[in-house]
Amino acid sequence: MEKKLIVSASPHLRSGATTQKIMLDVIIALVPAAAASVILFGPRALLLIVLCVASCVLCEYLCRRVMKRENTVMDLSAAVTGLLLAFNLPVSINPLIAVFGCVTAIVVVKQMFGGIGQNFVNPALTARIILMTSFPSKMTTWTAPFAYLNGTDAATTATPLALSAQGATDSLPGYLDMFLGVRGGCLGETCTLALLLGGIYLIARRVISPVIPVCYLGTAAVMSLLLGRDVLFDLMAGGLMIGAIFMATDYTTSPITRKGKIIYGIGCGVLTMLIRVFGSLPEGVSFSIVILNILVPLIERISLPKPFGKETVKQ
Repeated sequence: MEKKLIVSASPHLRSGATTQKIMLDVIIALVPAAAASVILFGPRALLLIVLCVASCVLCEYLCRRVMKRENTVMDLSAAVTGLLLAFNLPVSINPLIAVFGCVTAIVVVKQMFGGIGQNFVNPALTARIILMTSFPSKMTTWTAPFAYLNGTDAATTATPLALSAQGATDSLPGYLDMFLGVRGGCLGETCTLALLLGGIYLIARRVISPVIPVCYLGTAAVMSLLLGRDVLFDLMAGGLMIGAIFMATDYTTSPITRKGKIIYGIGCGVLTMLIRVFGSLPEGVSFSIVILNILVPLIERISLPKPFGKETVKQ
C-alpha cells in the first residue's frame, strides 16, 4: 500500500503565540505603570490614558476601513500604541494635542507604511518626537506628583534631568523617591518599580528577550560612570527605563539576531548618554531609539549568521 509523502512550506513547528496574546501580555505588563501614574498624578492621568487608547483604536479602525484592508483592531497593537504614547506625555497636556499624537502614530507612522510589522520606527516614540518639536512648551510642562490632592493641577515642577542640567543639585529627588516615581516627568516614566515589575513579567512570559534592556541599561550605566555622573540617577531619571524595557524591544523595529540585539542595545545606550551630556535637550531616549530603529536593517545585515557549510571565497 502506497503512502503519500506530504511536503509543506515552513514553518513546520508552530507555537500558540499570536499577536493578540503578545499584545495582551504587554498591556498586562503596563498595568503597574498605569496604576502608578494615576496614584501620582490623579484622575486626569486615567482620562489621558483612556483617551489615547480609544483614539488609537478608532484611528486604526477608520484607517483600515478607508484603505479597504482587513481590520486589525482586535490584535490589540493599537491599544498598546495608545498606552505607550500616553505614558510619554505630561499629565497637563491638552487632550487635542494627545489626539493629534495618536493620529500621527497610527495613521502616518503605522498604517501608511502597511500596518503592523511594516513600520520602520516606533509609532509612539515618533509621535512623541513630533509633538515635542511642534508643541515644545506644552510637552515640557510638568505637574508635581500628588498636586491633585491639594485640589489643584497647576503646581508645576521640573524633571530630575532638567534640574541636573540647570545645576540645581540641591533640589534633586532622592533615590527612593525616584524609584517610587515621586518626581516630575511623563505619566509612565516616573515609577521605576512599576516598570521593572512589567519588565520581569514580559521576560518571564518570554515576550521579550532580556538582551536589549540589559545591553541598553548596562551601556548607559558604564557611560554614566565613565563621564563621572551618578549612575543610579541616570538609570532612574527620564525615560530610560520605559524606553529600554517597552520601546527598544518592539518586535518590528528591533533586530532579530542575538548579535544584532547586542549592537542595538549598546548603540541606544551610547546615544542616550551622549545626548544627555552634550546635547541641548536633557533627555535623549526617544531620539536614540528612533535613530537605531532606522539603522536596524544595517545592523541585521552585519549580524546575520553565516549559513552552515557555506564556502568562503578568498580574495
